[in-house]
Amino acid sequence: MLGKKTAAVILAAGQGKRMNSSVAKQYMLLENRPVVYYSIRAFEESFIDEIVLVTGSGEEEYCRKEIVQKYGFHKVKTVVAGGKERYHSVYNGLCALGKAEYVFIHDGARPFLSQEILERAGKAVLEHEACAVAVPVTDTVKLADERGFVQKTLDRAFLWSMQTPQCFRYSMIREAYDILIRKEEALISEGLRITDDAMVIETVLRRPVKIVEGSYKNIKITTPEDLTRAEIICRDEFMG
Repeated sequence: MLGKKTAAVILAAGQGKRMNSSVAKQYMLLENRPVVYYSIRAFEESFIDEIVLVTGSGEEEYCRKEIVQKYGFHKVKTVVAGGKERYHSVYNGLCALGKAEYVFIHDGARPFLSQEILERAGKAVLEHEACAVAVPVTDTVKLADERGFVQKTLDRAFLWSMQTPQCFRYSMIREAYDILIRKEEALISEGLRITDDAMVIETVLRRPVKIVEGSYKNIKITTPEDLTRAEIICRDEFMG
C-alpha cells in the first residue's frame, strides 16, 4: 500500500452461540473449507504484508496446523489467543503485531471480503487515518423507548450498517485501545458498550471515522440462516 507496511488482524475467537452448533462458526465448513479460510485468503491475496490470526483460547495449534499450514497462508505470521470480549481479542491481536503503519481489523466470520473493498479501504485509511466499511441501511429504523414504544423514525439517508474491515493508522488504534484497556472498568461502569473498533476511536480519542462503502454480500455468519445464504453466495462468487 504505497510502500506503507500494512497488517491485518483477523478475529476468529468467537463462540457462535447463535449458530446452535458445537462447532464455532468460523470453523464451520463452507464449500468444504472453514469459513475463516475465505477471510484469510482475501488478505493473503491482497497488498497486506502481515496477518495476525486471533483464535479461541487453546485453539492456536489447531489453527496453525489445520488452517494456516494446511492451506499455505504465508502471510499469517502469528496466531494468538483472544480474550473474554471482542475488544480484548482485538487488543491481543494489536499487541502481537510487528511494526506496522496501518492495520485492517476484520471478522473471521465475514468470508466474502473483496479486493475492491480492500482497495477502497486502503485509499481511505491513507487519507483519513481511520475508516470503516459499511453499507447503507435499507430498512426503516425506529428508535424505541424502554417499554418498546416508537419514539422517533430515523432518517435512513444517514444510516449505515457497519461491517469489517475497519482500518486505522496503527499508532492511533493502539493508543485508543491502550486507553480503553487501562480505563476499562471505569468506562464500562459509565455504560460504555464497545461493539466495533470505530467506536473505540470515536469515544476514546474523539476522532472522526470515514465510512467506506462495502457490499451487501460482505455478510457476517452468525445464524444458521446466514450460513445458508453464504453457501449460495459462495457458489456464485467462487465456483462460477
